[in-house]
Amino acid sequence: MKKVFAVLALLIAVSCGDDQGIQLLNKADFETAVNGKSVSLYTLRGGTLVMQVTNYGARVISLWTLDRYGKYADVEIGYENINRYINNTGERYLGAAVGPVANRIANGKFTLDGKEYSLPQNNNGQTLHGGTLGIDCIVWDVFSQKENEIVFKTTLPDGQDGFPANRTILMTYTLTQKNEFKVTYEATTDANTVLNLSHHSFFNLEGDGEGTILDHVLTINSKAITPVNELLIPTGEIMEVEGTPFDFRAPHAIGERVGADHPQLKAGAGYDHNWIIDREDNGEVIKVAEVYSPNSGRGMEVWSDQVAIQFYCGNFFNGSYNNKYGKPILYRGAIALETQRYPDAPNQPSFPSVVLKPGETYKHTCIYKFYAK
Repeated sequence: MKKVFAVLALLIAVSCGDDQGIQLLNKADFETAVNGKSVSLYTLRGGTLVMQVTNYGARVISLWTLDRYGKYADVEIGYENINRYINNTGERYLGAAVGPVANRIANGKFTLDGKEYSLPQNNNGQTLHGGTLGIDCIVWDVFSQKENEIVFKTTLPDGQDGFPANRTILMTYTLTQKNEFKVTYEATTDANTVLNLSHHSFFNLEGDGEGTILDHVLTINSKAITPVNELLIPTGEIMEVEGTPFDFRAPHAIGERVGADHPQLKAGAGYDHNWIIDREDNGEVIKVAEVYSPNSGRGMEVWSDQVAIQFYCGNFFNGSYNNKYGKPILYRGAIALETQRYPDAPNQPSFPSVVLKPGETYKHTCIYKFYAK
């Protein structure tokens, strides 16, 4: 009977377009200029989802979705104004597009076509998510916008953050009638380069600031990870997850084994690793992961055409700074699921290539599909 009432509540909310409980952020709090380019806040609606994004770093600021009782909550960890993103003293990558090479590059160096390139070392001597600017600290052009979709565009000049080539990226955020937040990327280059884009939303399916994600139940379609050293750089090995706390082929609560005595959990201070998806590298969009909150009934499937996914469980949040609602962002208070190719691929010949050449088009689809039960 409880389930029947939950379904009825959800149907009523959907049919009436009920936005009760949604607190849209003030657009004026996100209007500014960075390096002479205008920054603003945009609101998208599709299915039962409501999302606000800014063109500064193409960041998702809030994402409202229903629970099993038809009640909205904002499941996106974020800040309340643009100044906190620009002059950030907390987590830099909240809700952002990341690249041009997501994740880490060892020692901030790689060699391409016999030439060594040096990059900003912005993470313990390594390059993280593209370096000083990346694509998260630039102002994207809004190429087009409609009620459920926004298209961003940027051209990264040759030499930005040390990477070669002029690279043009077209990135689209779409909210579908199936309650999907869909991210699609296309990119081209005028010279050989390396490219591995991703999206870095932090989710809590209870709501932004509503406790930790340790009771969230996770499934990942993967039988192996790329283990890392103490600097979170892949060793080049492949580690089977069978019999380890990294085996999420069957559903497990995130907090169930995160404190286990395993060298990789010590290296990552918890889960902060790259899972290799059980799939062919054929461009097909398939389901790669799923996370579910038993308390709220909210769930999120992750679909992608990429060969890997980074699962990070908020090990470096510490409660010392607040979210957009004035609540502390707690230790392990959010989960990031970033579809990608392997970290440090420019330095790992055995890993799938991230080289992009003139005449080729980089393509990447990531879908976060929300449901309630």
